[in-house]
Amino acid sequence: MIMNRFNLQSVIWNEGKYYVAQCLNVDVSSFGKSRMEALSNLNEAVSLYFEDENSLKIAEVKQAEIVPLIWRHA
Repeated sequence: MIMNRFNLQSVIWNEGKYYVAQCLNVDVSSFGKSRMEALSNLNEAVSLYFEDENSLKIAEVKQAEIVPLIWRHA
């Protein structure tokens, strides 16, 4: 079996008592009580995502940055 290697980009942040990790290349995220647990859970979630051979669409992410979004609600 040939193993492919992909360099995927992810972000992680703290939400209350949990850390949330999200892959920017595919629409997959996970969480955990620590950064390490969140990233480990994200790795597992991405592996499960790619078990479906129809899910091999990987968006290229270049120079991601966090920018503020002003949202107004009436």
